[in-house]
Amino acid sequence: MDIKQIYMDANALLEGHFKLSSGNHSQFYLQSAKVLEDPKTAKLLADELAKQIQASGIHIDTVCAPALGGLIAGFALATALDVRSIFAERVDGQMQIRRGFEIKPGEKVLMCEDIITTGGSAMEAAEVVKSLGGEIVAVAALANRGFCKREHSDVSTKPNCKLPQDIPFFALADFTFEMYAPDACPLCKDGSEAIKPGSRGN
Repeated sequence: MDIKQIYMDANALLEGHFKLSSGNHSQFYLQSAKVLEDPKTAKLLADELAKQIQASGIHIDTVCAPALGGLIAGFALATALDVRSIFAERVDGQMQIRRGFEIKPGEKVLMCEDIITTGGSAMEAAEVVKSLGGEIVAVAALANRGFCKREHSDVSTKPNCKLPQDIPFFALADFTFEMYAPDACPLCKDGSEAIKPGSRGN
């Protein structure tokens, strides 16, 4: 499966000058919402990701996704794995699990995002899951920005990866784009202005 081509076909691999949620700048941006707006494509990708996870033999009771970006990917993956789907959301800047969702002590939870960059949002949500008694057994995403090492990839873990090294990380493909600190961004030096897409921008 050519994940990059699927993103390109959905106009979800954007080229321009973007400000990422980390504050860094990049010439490229992955807009997974454009891929996931087609239910057939969402199912196709989730089924493929589920195959990897099932082949590992890991037992999963629940998929938990941080809102907003991980919601559709998390639900699609939970459907493919035939397990429960819940989500965490920010309230006054803090991740919380609300809306009547409960986690049993020892419940095996997989954290799911649409895209993992450093994994910060997934780990914020994971801390909430753990505080309620859940056990994080894996992390999954449709796409990996290349800062964290996923299963079946030779991309090495970078220092800013926030995913724990003692649990597996599953994703369908690596997208390794150059990123720049704002004061060292060549796109800024050329005179263009960074725009902020995504769930925290537009």
